[in-house]
Amino acid sequence: MNETGILAFGAYIPRRRLQRAAVHAANTWFAPGLAGLARGERAIANWDEDSITMAVEAARDCLTGFDRAGVEGLTLASTTLPFADRLNAGAVKEALNLSDDIAASDATGSLRAGTSALIQALDSGRTRLVAAADLRKARAASEAELTYGDAAAAVLVGQGEPIARVLHTYSGTVDFVDHFRQSDQPYDYGWEARWIRDEGYTKLLGGAIAAALGGAGLNGDAIRHAAIPVTAKGVAEGLAKKAGIGADAVLDPLGATVGDSGAAHPLLLLCAALERARPGERILVAGFGQGTDVLLLEATDTLPRLVSRKGVRGHLADRQQDSNYMRFLFHRGVLDMERGMRAEMDQKQPGTTLYRNRKAVLGLVGGRDVKTGTVQFPKSEIGVNPNDRSTGRQEDHPLAESRARIVTYTADRLTYSPDPPTYYGTIDFDGGGRMVAEFAEVTAEDVEVGAEMRMVFRIKAKDESRHFTKYFWKAVPVRGERNA
Repeated sequence: MNETGILAFGAYIPRRRLQRAAVHAANTWFAPGLAGLARGERAIANWDEDSITMAVEAARDCLTGFDRAGVEGLTLASTTLPFADRLNAGAVKEALNLSDDIAASDATGSLRAGTSALIQALDSGRTRLVAAADLRKARAASEAELTYGDAAAAVLVGQGEPIARVLHTYSGTVDFVDHFRQSDQPYDYGWEARWIRDEGYTKLLGGAIAAALGGAGLNGDAIRHAAIPVTAKGVAEGLAKKAGIGADAVLDPLGATVGDSGAAHPLLLLCAALERARPGERILVAGFGQGTDVLLLEATDTLPRLVSRKGVRGHLADRQQDSNYMRFLFHRGVLDMERGMRAEMDQKQPGTTLYRNRKAVLGLVGGRDVKTGTVQFPKSEIGVNPNDRSTGRQEDHPLAESRARIVTYTADRLTYSPDPPTYYGTIDFDGGGRMVAEFAEVTAEDVEVGAEMRMVFRIKAKDESRHFTKYFWKAVPVRGERNA
C-alpha cells in the first residue's frame, strides 16, 4: 500500500491543571455569575512555555519511531505565535533538528488554522508535519479565563502506509465574527454565546458537516468518532444528532479537563480519536473560525502497528493539580509583581551568536569523536577525552532525545525566577555527554542524585527591552512516557 494519508500523531498538554473552583473563589466577590463554569480544571502552560515550545513537544511525540530526515515540510498553526516577524515554524524546525532543506511556514488568523493547514498538507503529496498550539490570554474574572486551555497537537502526513486515509474534505469561508483580537491587543473580544451557537455552530458548522457527509456519500451513522471542537455544553452532541451521528460517537471535547485550546483543539481531538479508533472505523474532524473545515477519515490496518506514544491519553493522566491562582495570573502577565533588582539583568541575544550556534542552542546538538566515541556538549574543535587529545574529529551528535541522570543539583532562591526556587545541576546523558542544565516541572521530592531526566525545549529568558524570546533546553523528571 502506498497512498497519501496520516502517518502519525502526537499531543502535548501541560502538567499543571488549574482548578476552576480556585479561580471562582478568588473572583466571586466581583463575578458571582461564573459559578456555573467553576467545575473541573484547565491545562495551563508554565511560565517558560509558549506556542512554540508546546508545538515542539507535540511534534516530538508525533515523530516517535520515525526518521526525521524524511520530513519534507513543516507548518505551525496558532493564533498566539510569539513573533509577528520571525518564522515561528523555523524555531520549531531547529528544535526538532530537521533538515535545512525543508519548507516551513506559519498558519494563523483563525481558530481553524490547524485543520486548514492539515488539509493543505494532505493535498501537497509531500511528507509534512503539521503542528498546532495555542496559549491564549484572558482577562481575570472572565468566562474565557475559565474555559480556555493550553495544549498542542501534531500530525504527520505523507505517502506510505497511513494509519488513516482521507475519504473527503470540505472547506468554506464566511466572515462570521464570533470573536476577534486585533494584532496589538492581548485579549479576545467575544459576542453573545446564544447567537454564536445558533448562527455559527448550528447553521455554519452543522451545514458544513452535512455537506462533507454528502460529498463523501455517507450517512451520519457511518461515523464512529466525531471530533467536534466545541467545549460549550451540549453543542457537539447537538450537531452530531442533527447530522445523524450517534451520541456514542461524539468524542469528549475535553472542556472539563483541558479547556478550549484554540487552533490546537481540532487536532488534539483528532489525536484522541486515533487513540481509540480501530481499522475500518470512520472519523470526522471539524474546524470552525470564520468558516469551516471538515475532514472525513478512515482508520487503516496500519494504525494498531503504530509505535506507542504518550498522546492525549498519557498527558491527561500525567497531571499536577494546581490551585495557585495568583501564580497563574503572574505567569500570564495579567498581574504585575515586584521582581527585584536581580531581575534587571540584560538578556540581549546577539543574532550572530544564535545563528552560528543554532544547532547547539535550539537543537541541543553536541559532538561525538569519530575515533573514540566520546560525546561532549557543546561540540568543539578540541575533544575532551583526556586519554586521546584530538582536533577536528567530531561529528554532530543530537542529545535532545537522550535520557540523562542527575549528578549534582542546587535549589537557588537568590537568582530571580518567575517560579522560585530555580533548580539546576549537572546531568550525564546516557551514551556520554555532560552539561549543566536548568530543571523544569520539579519539586524538592523530584530532585535527587541519580534521578532520570529527559530534555524539553523551553523559554530560557525574555529580553523585555528588545522584545525577543530566548529558548534553550531544560531537564524534567521522567514520568509515565508512552501510554497510548
